[in-house]
Amino acid sequence: MKKWAVAVAAILLLFTGCSNNKETVKKPVNNEKPDTNQANKPDDVVKADPYFYPLTGIATDTKPDQRAVAVMVNNHPKARPQSGLNKADIVYEILAEGNITRFLAVFQSEKPTNIGPVRSARVYYINLAKGLNALYIAHGYSPEAKKLLDSSYVDNLNGMVYDGTLFKRSSARKPPHNSYITYANILKGAELKGYTMKGSPPAFTFYSVEESKSLTGQEAKSVSITYSKDGTFNSKFQYDETLGKYKRYSAGEQTVDLETGDPILVDNVFIIEAVHKTIDAYGLRDINLESGGKAYLLQKGKVNEVEWANKNGRIIPVKNGEEIPLVQGKTWVNVVPTNPGIHSSISFNVQ
Repeated sequence: MKKWAVAVAAILLLFTGCSNNKETVKKPVNNEKPDTNQANKPDDVVKADPYFYPLTGIATDTKPDQRAVAVMVNNHPKARPQSGLNKADIVYEILAEGNITRFLAVFQSEKPTNIGPVRSARVYYINLAKGLNALYIAHGYSPEAKKLLDSSYVDNLNGMVYDGTLFKRSSARKPPHNSYITYANILKGAELKGYTMKGSPPAFTFYSVEESKSLTGQEAKSVSITYSKDGTFNSKFQYDETLGKYKRYSAGEQTVDLETGDPILVDNVFIIEAVHKTIDAYGLRDINLESGGKAYLLQKGKVNEVEWANKNGRIIPVKNGEEIPLVQGKTWVNVVPTNPGIHSSISFNVQ
């Protein structure tokens, strides 16, 4: 019996020694102390910092390497409500001809099923898409825009080529307010043309969630932007304290998605002043989105008077030459003419 007990003790001692040579506690990450309760948590894994969507700053567990898509969206009253705008990371609202505004809706973090009505291209919208390395989607073009698109300046799909195939006409609306494209058909068109859909756009700068809670500025519970005397194309953003976001209105009517009825909710309203020139009898415009100038930035119910700059094709808010972060979420950029000017075009806290 004594020999048997000694043998068992020797075996136990051998296994104990081997066990002590193995790493039983996971190495700390970023100088954090090991979790002393880790033995009670099977398969416990320390997660790395998340990735962030470059156009919204919102965290994601997977690397957002998909390419952005920029779509020309109609804003004529006969085109409202539109489809897909509620999924856009950024929307640029700019005058086309006359007092009519048009949207460039940029999608990267979310992919709407249907987008439209799709309208024709203008040079300054193309340049914005180029700055985000986006696949540019339009139906039609101005003469100068056609030259730019034909030169392969930017990867693009146009309804003038794919009407009835990639682009579909809605029987519920009349031309030119009834051209739509699905996200599935955008991907199909990209494959057809040999365009890559990899390569995320350059990232904007964002506040952390905690930083955004302590933003300062003048109170701005609403802002109205005048584009037309009759109000048809005027925009308004109303801050919702409960949601912590801005709701958008066109001509006094809330902007919602056609299919779902979901409202447009925005975290940053960025209003910039740019030089507009009429270049032909039809009313086509040349808009200078290069020089920088006066701007307002609305975030969390506050407004600050800032400036805007063009940084490698991207329109960004700046103060004293430094880029101002955006609140994480969606952004709406309104461009107004220097004549009559940003101060004449904008009204705050008007019910």
